[in-house]
Amino acid sequence: MTLLLDTTVLIDALRHRQGRRELLAEMVHLGHTLATTTINLAEIYAGMRPAEEARTTMFLDGLEYYPVTTAVARRAGRLKWEWSRKGRTLALDDMLIAAAALEHGLTLMTDNRIDFPMRELELYSLP
Repeated sequence: MTLLLDTTVLIDALRHRQGRRELLAEMVHLGHTLATTTINLAEIYAGMRPAEEARTTMFLDGLEYYPVTTAVARRAGRLKWEWSRKGRTLALDDMLIAAAALEHGLTLMTDNRIDFPMRELELYSLP
């Protein structure tokens, strides 16, 4: 299985919080692939401290990346529109991440389950 790591999981792994680094190592040991999107990459670099750059880059270079393609962008726009019609405002960056997971059949690993309410989206249950 390919796990699409959301920014919260990446930050926790980089900062050695909540056992995320160990969890991700175990997932790789079990044969799973770790991935993220170019959106998450931008979010990480936007909040990265200068002293963290080398370690962050080394960690992130070990992941697979899913870009925002035309299909992902269209699906994200449709998701945002559909949920706004239901009275729920969801962030465009989260919809791009959800759309990438849906387009590629990936399981999203996030601490922010509330930001990803789509039934069709497979979410990894974090401990």
